[in-house]
Amino acid sequence: MKYIRRIIENELLGKMDASGALLIKGPKSCGKTATAKQYAKSVLEMDRDPQVPVMMATNPKLLLNGNTPRLIDEWQEQPEIWNYVRHEVDDRKSKGQFILTGSANPTDDVKLHSGAGRFTVLQMDTMSWQELGYSTGKVKLGDLLKGNLDHYYEPEISLELIIERLCIGGWPNLIGENERNAFNMNRSYVDLLCEVDMSRTSGGRRDPQKVRSLLRSLARNVATLVDNRTLEKDVKMNESNDLSRNTLSDYLDTLSRLMILYEQPAFNPHIRSSASLRKSPKRHLCDPSLAVAVLGLTKESLMKDIKYTGFLFESLAIHELNVYAKANDAQVFHYSDSFGYEVDAIVQKRNGDYAAFEIKLGIGFIDEAAKNLKNFVANIDTTKMDLPKTLNIITGTGMSYNRPDGINVISLASLGV
Repeated sequence: MKYIRRIIENELLGKMDASGALLIKGPKSCGKTATAKQYAKSVLEMDRDPQVPVMMATNPKLLLNGNTPRLIDEWQEQPEIWNYVRHEVDDRKSKGQFILTGSANPTDDVKLHSGAGRFTVLQMDTMSWQELGYSTGKVKLGDLLKGNLDHYYEPEISLELIIERLCIGGWPNLIGENERNAFNMNRSYVDLLCEVDMSRTSGGRRDPQKVRSLLRSLARNVATLVDNRTLEKDVKMNESNDLSRNTLSDYLDTLSRLMILYEQPAFNPHIRSSASLRKSPKRHLCDPSLAVAVLGLTKESLMKDIKYTGFLFESLAIHELNVYAKANDAQVFHYSDSFGYEVDAIVQKRNGDYAAFEIKLGIGFIDEAAKNLKNFVANIDTTKMDLPKTLNIITGTGMSYNRPDGINVISLASLGV
């Protein structure tokens, strides 16, 4: 299969030039190794080479010998290698010596010394629509964050295409696959996550049925402000399966370390009203296709349940914004307050510039979304912070265009870096 260039590669090159070692993190099968191999001159596969455990017990430094950059794939299988890489970077005093890839963060009891000054970190996601060729990228997030977007128009896309992409997901190994094969692969991914990965990563047995129950609850509540207490009640009510508070927290922590669970943090602006700001994150799975898989949904069932499909679409749009935000040195937040005002996504750069986004699957809620954005802007205390550079509505089945009130309506199939 032909390799498709990833958006993060410019950032990858910049970080390799800046540090002795680069750590690429991301969920299993998102494409970390394939991308790293485009730049590595030698490869050590920690999870496949049978000599690795022996070498780690005798002379670990020999594992670092090889042409540079040297790729150390699935480094967390032998987490002590981190400290040897750190010392080797100090000794060599050269940039771009090592690339480490990993699909899980090590447990807290593994003693790793800080990599500050030696390591840079790159977070990788599953593939975006722009990378896969489903978005033209005509409407650039970078322009939206500057407020200098030109007028544009692009036609709408079909609901069938959106649902197809929700079912297949952004997994590189599913490029060109039909829906049936994608369903089978994604369900197998969930099975391995429940039966193998959770226990191996946490260092102790995790009940596969309870893991699956929690994943189904997360999937049912995707893109919402769901707290642990709500998840606990949801599992008990819908799964006939009890999860204690401690077990639930432990499982959520392991899902986060596997980078399966993504938490979208809350935005904390200066506002005029007396409303209190909600600080809880919105929860998403790393790719919406996992929610489809764990709930056993099909294209037909999603066509019949448009309300739930709308939540999945919001999660997909947040996934896309995350990929494009990282390329613009920005982060994706959400806004919610005690008066009931919400904004689905706030993308903010490190310098403070930001843009606001509402996300709607269809065109029927565009005017409501525009009203939400205007209410948000009216509540900003402009004596303490600037207004957003742009106000935007990401839509699925609608066309892309500029509204007369200055709000941008953007099809997901037009959004890009």
